[in-house]
Amino acid sequence: MVLENFEIGIIGAGDMGMLYARRFKQAGYVVNICDTPDRYSELQAKHGHLGLNILRDGYAVSRRSDFIIYSVPAVNIGRIVEEYGRATKVGAIVAGQTSVKTPEILAFEKYLPDDVHIVTCHSMHGPNIDTKGQPLAIIRYRSDDKHYEMAVEALGALESRVIYLTYEEHDRITADTQAATHLSFISLGTAWSLQGYHPWLNPQFISGINNVKVAMALRIYASKWHVYAGLAIMNPLAKKQLQCYVESMTTLYKFMVAGKRQEFRTLVHEAADFIFGRERSQKKILLDDDILDQLSLSQVPKEQSTPNSHLSLLSAAVCWYKMGMSPYDNLICQTPPFRMWLGIVEYLFCHEGMLEESIETALSDRYTQSEDLVFYTAVTGWGQCIELGSFDGYRERFEKTAEFLSHKLEEGKDLSTMIIKKLTDKNESN
Repeated sequence: MVLENFEIGIIGAGDMGMLYARRFKQAGYVVNICDTPDRYSELQAKHGHLGLNILRDGYAVSRRSDFIIYSVPAVNIGRIVEEYGRATKVGAIVAGQTSVKTPEILAFEKYLPDDVHIVTCHSMHGPNIDTKGQPLAIIRYRSDDKHYEMAVEALGALESRVIYLTYEEHDRITADTQAATHLSFISLGTAWSLQGYHPWLNPQFISGINNVKVAMALRIYASKWHVYAGLAIMNPLAKKQLQCYVESMTTLYKFMVAGKRQEFRTLVHEAADFIFGRERSQKKILLDDDILDQLSLSQVPKEQSTPNSHLSLLSAAVCWYKMGMSPYDNLICQTPPFRMWLGIVEYLFCHEGMLEESIETALSDRYTQSEDLVFYTAVTGWGQCIELGSFDGYRERFEKTAEFLSHKLEEGKDLSTMIIKKLTDKNESN
């Protein structure tokens, strides 16, 4: 049902803002949208045919809209709400679409009038995935029942799978599910760039779960850098997760090069038992062989693949174990990268032969140890950048790696979208 005489405003006409605008317009709502004033003519020329009310700035959107959504980078949310918040229509509902809610809520508290209702949200997926069936967090912060129900009704146009959270719960879950996941994928890309090779040409990355690693790393580097920087740097709970991942990898790598075989094995198996249980072979698998082997960017025949230590995946399991955290508890708010990440970790640990091959390769193969040194260096470098809170450093590292991988980014994005769709279809059929 479309709410009558109810206009939706979107401040920020980037990829996510336009995804929302199209969905609300298709549902029958009047949609007012803007970006920075200097993009006004560009937006009119590019999107004028969509039937949206393209306005010059956030003042115009805020004055006439009943439900206003700030779809802007997390790093800019305070400045933009400070500028436009004072123009908010009396009694309107305000939301944000940032991936980190603590700074968003602080900005709303500080700059929005007291007569405004705050019901915020977060579509936990990227702009290249349809909102239908994907997780959508709805967060009631300051609202009466009537306006809260109106916000929920309006967001129903997205046809998403709704999860109701507090903003603190949201930031804890996104820290648990996204911080180390993104760190691992972006570090893989940086390691490939540092070594000057493309993974689809390397026999260690051409089959099975390696297809997912490559596809998801490319998907992230095909996106905007600020999406990942904001979550890593601005989420107050993310740094603990990131630090634990770096420390877990450091411990495992030191065991590898020091020849501490038993200590390495013991730690990996303790993590496996904690997360997946002792009867791991019976564990329900999130990823099928069919999905893993159908989709590949590799130009090297599968038969020529060589073993991989999967240090990134072993480190993830050890990190969860050290934090006493079951990743399955967070599937309610899964993002596509996290589902992929958990899926390949689970796949590795629940196939005893593959896990043994991974452990033995890590401990015995000198070439693999040299490759893992570069990955370890990439992880620690990204960790230091995030710890220092350097947005400029993050952007420079991200864009340099994206440039190295540029000729495969769109293909990788398309491949990962296919994998995600297969998983979504599988979920809906279960």
